[in-house]
Amino acid sequence: MNQHVLVTGGNGFLGSQLIAALLTRGSSVTTTLRHLDRQAALLTTLTTHHVPHLDRLTFVQADLARDDGWAEAMQGIDYVLSVASPLFSTDRPFEQVADDARNGTLRILRAAEGTTVKRIVMTANFGAVGFSHHDPQTLTTEQDWTDPNEPGLSPYEKSKLLAEQAAWAYVDQHHPSFEFNTVNPVAILGNSLDDHVSGSFTLIKQLIDGNSKFSVNLPLNVVNVADVIDLHLRALFTPHVTHERFIATEDGQISMKEIVALIAAHRPALAASLPTRFLPTWLIKCLTPVSSQAKEGLLMLKVNRNVSNQHARELLNWTPLSNNEATILQTVDTLVNRHLI
Repeated sequence: MNQHVLVTGGNGFLGSQLIAALLTRGSSVTTTLRHLDRQAALLTTLTTHHVPHLDRLTFVQADLARDDGWAEAMQGIDYVLSVASPLFSTDRPFEQVADDARNGTLRILRAAEGTTVKRIVMTANFGAVGFSHHDPQTLTTEQDWTDPNEPGLSPYEKSKLLAEQAAWAYVDQHHPSFEFNTVNPVAILGNSLDDHVSGSFTLIKQLIDGNSKFSVNLPLNVVNVADVIDLHLRALFTPHVTHERFIATEDGQISMKEIVALIAAHRPALAASLPTRFLPTWLIKCLTPVSSQAKEGLLMLKVNRNVSNQHARELLNWTPLSNNEATILQTVDTLVNRHLI
């Protein structure tokens, strides 16, 4: 039976790769774009990577900030991957940004109500899960929630948190006609189909662009985009698995200092551009009264990186195909090959 899947934000880093994976497995796909003039670029990207069944891909113009287009987008749809986020801008008051994030999420859920949609999987993030869990002697799991008032929580992370909370509140209060899951990835890295990469690439880009000999030895959890795609599809199609959150992360953690050593050893041509010194934690603490960036950095140093992916393993039979080291090196190669540094 052919499954018809709606992917919101199909021209994004994750959305485009989800479309490629769905078409390859034989699904029909509708994707939303803010502007339909972007469909030619997406089709070119998919064609370049020899993605099959492009005749099964259709486009609908829809913006998370408006109601227009969403009823059309849901027509004949069996499953929804809610990937797109509203445009994020630090130039506007945070309350407006947060309202856009919440309203955009709710707009999708309301549009799906009473249609043929069987299940929605929302791309949330780890910032909504583990940023208030600071005890490294325990595991961070899907049962954890970040406190919206956590000191140092960035406006972006907070807006994503509030959007996910709004989604769960809607599902719990309205008991909609569809099932609902979320996938909460840590820093998504790896390969890209084009020059559009995730914001997490900035973490690696700043290490290898040669602009600074100083860095902060942040501990990180990372996940390969291929593993995120696999987890999304399992969360979407696995029968009887609903009302669940799934953390997407490779096993273990890796620090910035370990990343620098890894790049120097395996990509020696970049060694000269890598940082040689790491700022001490005490200095970052001293800067927090005058720097929001320092506050965010201090929170990142506090976050427990002992993160479990056992829930996805048990319920979805998901096993990461990549690991921290391979994902970092693939990210470096993507940045170099795409001339993004």
